[in-house]
Amino acid sequence: MYTDSHCHITCDELYPDLDKVLERMSEVSRVMIVCTNETEYLRALAIRRRDPERFRIAFGFYPGDADEVTKERLAFLDNALASGHVDVLGEIGLDYHWPTPARQVQKDLFSTQLEMAARYGLPVEIHMRDASQDTLMMLREKARTPIIFHCFSGSPEVMQEALKLNSLISFAGPVTFKNAKHGPECVKACPPDRILTETDSPYLAPVPMRGKRNEPAYVMYTEQKIAGLKDMDELELAAQIQANFDRLFRAPESADSGQTL
Repeated sequence: MYTDSHCHITCDELYPDLDKVLERMSEVSRVMIVCTNETEYLRALAIRRRDPERFRIAFGFYPGDADEVTKERLAFLDNALASGHVDVLGEIGLDYHWPTPARQVQKDLFSTQLEMAARYGLPVEIHMRDASQDTLMMLREKARTPIIFHCFSGSPEVMQEALKLNSLISFAGPVTFKNAKHGPECVKACPPDRILTETDSPYLAPVPMRGKRNEPAYVMYTEQKIAGLKDMDELELAAQIQANFDRLFRAPESADSGQTL
């Protein structure tokens, strides 16, 4: 019923409790396992084999780790993409919140991974923090496949620019917070056929689980909040979000279909 388009269930914090985490997420029918390193990716392969319709794998190098991405690691990623076991290249992008890694190092890695996504025809899942202008500019120049803006936290104006890229906007736990700055306004302005939901677990647990370790089962609270903000029936919204997610993986209508969703 529910869709978690971005969770880190193979990270070291959640993976030791994997069986219990999977048991509690019985109502989550679509899951994107996001892997930011080689170990997480290898763990995700085994999970996806259990139920390939339910689980998808995203793998890519996070901008905060740009200083640690060697040629050898990029070769590992390239081999993983070539294997056909990766569904989305992500999370990738730019993060200017901290002074390091250097912005140019992040841009170079982002550019390389966007080129890889285009080569293999894979959607990209974008991390964009305090770097909206540069991220959007690079996507306009280099993105050739569908785009997901993960854990969107920008302003409604930035969201409108993102939507011009024919992207999907993924909302996480912060839209449920009492001090949410832009989230509720963005939810109201986002067309239902462009919305995804996520947990970003183990981070950012939604109300009423705020402060706890997050996990995919809690995505229901985010979907419930979005349904209320949009004055939609919860089951109707859940079906729409799942359809939005599944649309990412249908065969393109033509080789030059670009970012069409």
